[in-house]
Amino acid sequence: MDLQRNCCEWPGNDILMRDYHDREWGVVVRDDRALFGKLVLDGFQAGLSWRSILHRRDDFLRVFEGFDPVRLAAWDEARVQAALLDPGIIRNRAKVRAAVSNARAFLDLAARGTSFSDFLWGFVNGRPIDHAFTSMSQLPSESLESKAMSKALKKAGFRFCGPTICYAFMQAVGMFNDHMVQCFRHGEVEGLRK
Repeated sequence: MDLQRNCCEWPGNDILMRDYHDREWGVVVRDDRALFGKLVLDGFQAGLSWRSILHRRDDFLRVFEGFDPVRLAAWDEARVQAALLDPGIIRNRAKVRAAVSNARAFLDLAARGTSFSDFLWGFVNGRPIDHAFTSMSQLPSESLESKAMSKALKKAGFRFCGPTICYAFMQAVGMFNDHMVQCFRHGEVEGLRK
């Protein structure tokens, strides 16, 4: 990680945030389980900063059993209560319960023969969108695509997936290339798609 390279402003000087920006953010993800885990984390971000979630990501992975939807969907109230006692995560009862119900919704989609990846990527016609922003002030908090995704996810039984959460999710998993054009990652992320 070269802190001297031209980069998006949002990671600031936080080393973990910068590493996430430089290696993960905006890289295309099409794996069903990885997408599910990312959506769960973004749901926990609601009302908080991504930094607060990223710094606890390993604990989230541990507590939520690697975001394995089968294991998470089997949680009972005792398991929810145990998670709420763990200081390593954001201990919000509604968000923990949403993670469990989202795992069940994920499995319902799979049982109907719907790939989670195909379902989500359908909102951008299966292809990443390059916004080519030059200023952070151009970044929206939601889009037509994120509104449509949010509506469809809620209809499918998912929670904590509003349009703003969906927009952040879409940025993170490469549906949108929202690296600033002058950021060294903009071209790299574009190149990874090819």
